[in-house]
Amino acid sequence: MKATVAELAKLPGVWRGGELEHASHLSIPTGHAALDRELPGGGWPSGTLTEVLHDGAGIGEVSFLAGALARAAEGGRLVAWINAPHLPYAPALGCSGLPLECCLVIRPPNREDALWAAEQVLRSGACGAALIWLAQDDYAWLRRLQMAAQAGRALAVLYRGSAALRLSTPAHLRVLLEREEGWLKLRIPKRRGPPLEQPITLQVGRRSIRKDSKALDFAPRLRVVA
Repeated sequence: MKATVAELAKLPGVWRGGELEHASHLSIPTGHAALDRELPGGGWPSGTLTEVLHDGAGIGEVSFLAGALARAAEGGRLVAWINAPHLPYAPALGCSGLPLECCLVIRPPNREDALWAAEQVLRSGACGAALIWLAQDDYAWLRRLQMAAQAGRALAVLYRGSAALRLSTPAHLRVLLEREEGWLKLRIPKRRGPPLEQPITLQVGRRSIRKDSKALDFAPRLRVVA
């Protein structure tokens, strides 16, 4: 007996291309109601790879994740910062509700070590979230990060330049960020459903990562691994 389209649509991981997936997946609320409404599962997907595409550091690419990171750290799980361009700014993180003792800053000496560290952190199960900065276009390695996030049930966020939008990816979710007149404009070119071309406007701070030396004053409160 052949299954109907309606019956097939009820299977886990199956959805109509023109609709958002409504299957139950572990997700973390973003802290932005308008964004939650546009994400399958109502938040950042946990146990999978998400790409944040943007050009230029400090536009709010970390701040807009602050609420989700605080939730990911619940239960004493770590939040890893791998190859971040600058030291995370501790006061802003503390104000967002993220315990500083849960932050693990990893500064690998080279690209290969950064990839290895990212995979181990995600797979360990000790981290609720990992933020990863890598100029990475190797599909096989991205797939490994995706599988590691799934094994560790972690929120994995990979930062890439907007030029990566033309490249294929195993990530289940891609968001594109732009800063415009003090507001953060967010588009969703890839999700489990149709792309979101109309931007969502978010008001977020820009202090989660600081370039100046003041950030170094708070380094003892962050665990830094070089």
